[in-house]
Amino acid sequence: MAFRQNNIYKYEKGKTFKLSRSGIDSFIKCKRCFYLNKVGNIKDIGMPGFSLNIAHDELMKKELDIYRKKGESHPYTENLSRNLIPFEHEDLEVWRNNRKGIHFHHKETDLIITGSVDDVWEDIDTNELIIVEYKATSTKDKVDLNDGSEFKEQYKRQIDIYQWLFKMNGFDVSNDSVFLYSNGLKTSRKFRDVIKFETYVFEYKGSTDWEKPKILEIKKILDQETLPESGEKCKTCSYVLSVNSFQNTGV
Repeated sequence: MAFRQNNIYKYEKGKTFKLSRSGIDSFIKCKRCFYLNKVGNIKDIGMPGFSLNIAHDELMKKELDIYRKKGESHPYTENLSRNLIPFEHEDLEVWRNNRKGIHFHHKETDLIITGSVDDVWEDIDTNELIIVEYKATSTKDKVDLNDGSEFKEQYKRQIDIYQWLFKMNGFDVSNDSVFLYSNGLKTSRKFRDVIKFETYVFEYKGSTDWEKPKILEIKKILDQETLPESGEKCKTCSYVLSVNSFQNTGV
């Protein structure tokens, strides 16, 4: 087992505990793995970072920042239902920073909820903010935000939490949001050190009604002294159960 050195939950009245957007999603997927991670100090398996996706996000940010400085809309917005431009704010780089991000102290639980966004746009007609998320993939199939896959639903919750965080910080944020979803094409006959992408623009209407009840539920689980139930689709718990079952056979 791998043990972490910080941000381990232990109830102390008046003490805060930082909980990231990804931590909330971990709880939704499996309460047991979440509890073992946050209370038991057992590092979860997690996923490796994808360098190409990180590079894609950085290049997206650089391009959109050009339009931000000019105060102009990007061609990606041409067919959207709103009149949008990249939002200019002194804290934008903080909000984008994975080690900082935007945060909110939920005083009822003393949990500090954090998240780092890819981008924020502004509706110049209503002055509402629009949360924008970059995604990248490479598939021959149709890129569909609403295919019901686990990852796509996770992406939507990601937007939901960002919208909630900005609202809790006093910003006028719309429930409307935008995904810039780039698909790496495999149709070129030669590589030539170039990967071509086709970017799809999806509008998504988020929800900021479920976050507070979920935070209260998380706090209740953190404070209990017994292991919570496993997630129905948790692959980690399923693997551990299979290993234990195999060992008990005496083989």
